[in-house]
Amino acid sequence: MAHEKPRPEREAWITGIGLVSALGEGLDAHWAAFNGGREDWLKLDTATYSPYQLHPAVAIDVAKQIPDRGDRRQMEAWQRLGTYAAGLALDDAGVKGNDDVLKSMHMIVAAGGGERDYVVDGQLLSGLEASNEPAKFLNERLMNDLRPTLFLAQLSNLLAGNISIVHGVVGSSRTFMGEEMAGVDAVRVALARCHASQGDIFLVGGAYSAERPDTILHFELGHMNWTKEWAPVWERAKDGGGAILGSVGAFLVIEAREHAEKRGAKPIAKLAKVSSDRTIRKDGKAEHTMAVQWNEISPSLIPGATVVVSGATGVTDAVAIERDLLDQRRVPTRATGSVIGHSVEAAFPANVALAAMMVQRGAAIPPVGGSGAEAAMTRKVKQAVVTSVGHWRGEGMGLVEAI
Repeated sequence: MAHEKPRPEREAWITGIGLVSALGEGLDAHWAAFNGGREDWLKLDTATYSPYQLHPAVAIDVAKQIPDRGDRRQMEAWQRLGTYAAGLALDDAGVKGNDDVLKSMHMIVAAGGGERDYVVDGQLLSGLEASNEPAKFLNERLMNDLRPTLFLAQLSNLLAGNISIVHGVVGSSRTFMGEEMAGVDAVRVALARCHASQGDIFLVGGAYSAERPDTILHFELGHMNWTKEWAPVWERAKDGGGAILGSVGAFLVIEAREHAEKRGAKPIAKLAKVSSDRTIRKDGKAEHTMAVQWNEISPSLIPGATVVVSGATGVTDAVAIERDLLDQRRVPTRATGSVIGHSVEAAFPANVALAAMMVQRGAAIPPVGGSGAEAAMTRKVKQAVVTSVGHWRGEGMGLVEAI
């Protein structure tokens, strides 16, 4: 029986990017802010949830991408942010409103849980302290106080649903949960499906709202918040470590080269590889995983023309794992979390977007400081390795190349 030869992997281009963070919306705004003074790239809210701080998303005119008031009203902040960024990506790729393309566009979204009803949460916590029968009290309150709409508002796949409704992206849809690794795997699966000819064009990304007390509480329960004066992520470990959360919406249009060329689309960058793994961070296992991922990519790297775009959070153990790898490889590194904050599910798509920005312009953003690894580039940037260690466990890495 004759066997067909496997089809070669198709080249995958990034043809559209939608990015919103504390620095602005779109790549031009981010490039200008990163290359400006400290007042341009350090946008912190230190008052709202003091002593905790965060990088709030820039103010946006949501109606530009979500024109229907009813659609806007039923979305939470993180859904509006994500739907807005998705619209920017579709605009950038030149497919906004193109039904012929949108009906076959596949969507993969990385998302966390929805926002809480803080009044109900407060009543439950206060009542539990005063109740002689806490289990009975909790069951009664959960049955009577939690509305169906409250539960539905926390479904992570509502972001994908809203993008479909607002922008008409009606191909297959998947939503991944799982903190930073959700973002890594969303991009990895989109790339793998593109390489395997399981789709010609994909919308992939995520959104995260840091401007929520429950997300700050989540990190505080793990002693992972940075509450001291701002410092770059690399410098925080020596003083206990910690992350500063950031509100980010980040979406990419990933497209097979021949599909893009057929419709006359111009590429921003090439997405060459994405890998992911998850280890229990003991006995050097995560360090080994990162080394394996690096060794898979390193034969393709151009010495002096590669920059690492790191998703380092500032949390001590996770930073140590990544520094162990990067210090040995001696590749110039940029930790974007120092400036836009840590956006959990959206962090990896956002850093892939920023990596594409750098290779497209042929230059890395200036160092923020705090690490000898954030060295100046000696050559034109042609490649960017995007790393993701996150704040707990799960390791990912991607390679973005200039075209």
